[in-house]
Amino acid sequence: MTQAFSQEDLPTHIPSGTRRVLVTGRPGVGKTTLVRRAIAGLSRPVRGFYTQEVRNRGRRVGFQVHTLSGKSGWLAHVSRRSGPRVGRYRVDVAGFEALVLPELDPRAPRETLFLLDEIGPMELLSPLFQERVERLFEGPWPLLATVVLRPHPFVDALKSRDDVFLIHLTPENREAWLQALRHWLEEGP
Repeated sequence: MTQAFSQEDLPTHIPSGTRRVLVTGRPGVGKTTLVRRAIAGLSRPVRGFYTQEVRNRGRRVGFQVHTLSGKSGWLAHVSRRSGPRVGRYRVDVAGFEALVLPELDPRAPRETLFLLDEIGPMELLSPLFQERVERLFEGPWPLLATVVLRPHPFVDALKSRDDVFLIHLTPENREAWLQALRHWLEEGP
């Protein structure tokens, strides 16, 4: 069932029966904004997290993680002295796990929508996060996630699953996909 659309193929809907939607696209195209807008005002339970870049004087200095239950912390920062490095950032893997793993509790009711923003190189430094993502993909819950565009073995495996609907977001198709996602969520995947 893996399907992808480009800006030439503006969607009218996400096929009924779809349980897992992945959004990919270039950095800065609006993936996080899209998924946050899509879940705004949703009446069903939603658990998960989103990441947000942090800038100082116009320069990106790091990324914070925000859970949908209201907790926040650093994912990565340029001035961290420890942790694995991704580009010029050092990642706080333990801090990320402490914030995010309780949000992604596989004991959640079946109707819970899981939002994962993002499944990318920094987050995937956590083997525990990888295990949790795999468990959620194998479970009964609907899932909406943003994923890195460039090749990554873990993400590529998710993108190629038969039960995944893949959206390639561009500035031109962003609003159409927002409407499609809202419709999908209202129909109750």
